[in-house]
Amino acid sequence: MFSLNQKVALVTGASQGIGRATSLALAEAGAQLAVAARSTEKLTSLVGEIQGAGGEAVAVPMDVADVSQVRAGFQQVLQKFGKLDVLVNNAAITRDTLALRMKLEDWDAVLRTNLTGAHLCIQQALGAMLRQRSGRIINLASVVAETGNAGQANYVASKAGLIGLTRAIAVEVASRNITVNAIAPGFIETPMTDPLPQELKDKMKSLIPLNRFGTERDVAAAIVFLASDEAAYITGQVLEVNGGMHMG
Repeated sequence: MFSLNQKVALVTGASQGIGRATSLALAEAGAQLAVAARSTEKLTSLVGEIQGAGGEAVAVPMDVADVSQVRAGFQQVLQKFGKLDVLVNNAAITRDTLALRMKLEDWDAVLRTNLTGAHLCIQQALGAMLRQRSGRIINLASVVAETGNAGQANYVASKAGLIGLTRAIAVEVASRNITVNAIAPGFIETPMTDPLPQELKDKMKSLIPLNRFGTERDVAAAIVFLASDEAAYITGQVLEVNGGMHMG
């Protein structure tokens, strides 16, 4: 695993799924962790697991859709660690339904969390990263941002917007040695996908050349790479982690 010793990383949506696996992988690579989510109970459990393995972590209760909570959360991290080297924008929600039936509040909620929330976190992270003239920002997009998906117009729009945001910020901050990249996971086994009907899962698996679903660890490993010094010359890119489901 790539070394992240002496690095401080903040992961949003860290209480479960990909965010939790990413936090554990970053800690395993040597990073000091700030884990952020709305669920204080799950964050406390995650911090305990990281500390039990010899790592250092702090829980940061935060709703990324609330600008005041985002500001307070980043202030907490900077007061604790004095710097921020890695930001992983993973927090996301879904409100699936066909576009014709989609309520405005469901559209707004998904865009507010998935896209605006990432923007708010990036704004706060850049203050520290610009001063230290280094940093890694990694945004969690999705394969559906590139392929589309029926019943997810709001989610797809938010993830496609996140790819655009990634590239725009990458250009803005490249001169300060800050890289900005996106990960686009395919079908990953998480608590969010567990309730899906088996028939749908079988259909999805048939579309994957590697003939298996991805794991949270598959995505976390890609994030650790992009956070490392070895990825210093990669910016504005979308790393596909989808088993060959989409090759763009």
